[in-house]
Amino acid sequence: MGGTLTRERLKAQGTTYALLPLRVFLGVTFIYAALYKFTDPHYLGGLSDPTSFAAMTQGLKSSSPIGPLLGLALKAPTAFAVAFAVGELVVGLGTLFGLLGRIAAVGGALLSLSLFLTVSWQVYPYFLGNDLIYLMAWLPLVLAGTPYLSLDSWLASRRGRAE
Repeated sequence: MGGTLTRERLKAQGTTYALLPLRVFLGVTFIYAALYKFTDPHYLGGLSDPTSFAAMTQGLKSSSPIGPLLGLALKAPTAFAVAFAVGELVVGLGTLFGLLGRIAAVGGALLSLSLFLTVSWQVYPYFLGNDLIYLMAWLPLVLAGTPYLSLDSWLASRRGRAE
């Protein structure tokens, strides 16, 4: 009887924390991606730098289903590039620390969707592009949020004590 209780408890804990590795991976990855952009001397270079955000966006504009939106981004490429990197940083921190977890996950999904519709759009077969996989990885966190080992759960418990 004691063994069954322990197994059930372990099974429940496994289910409870099942999304934690995904959350840590996505949080760390998006923080890293943002810091990589901020430290890359080419990222904010202009159209003359072939590895800059502006040049890559210009090159993807004609083949992307969101080409007109890329045209808008190219009107202020430095501001858009900074906003994208800041978005990755905020999403990564929110996910890793579990602060506004569902909102962070929606942001991560939108960033991944934009990358899928631009950078990975021409990859054939589609499953060789990694951005679609990231988009799908965000969806469980959109649905579940960050209810455990998170600032969200800590804040919720404090609100519960205050009532």
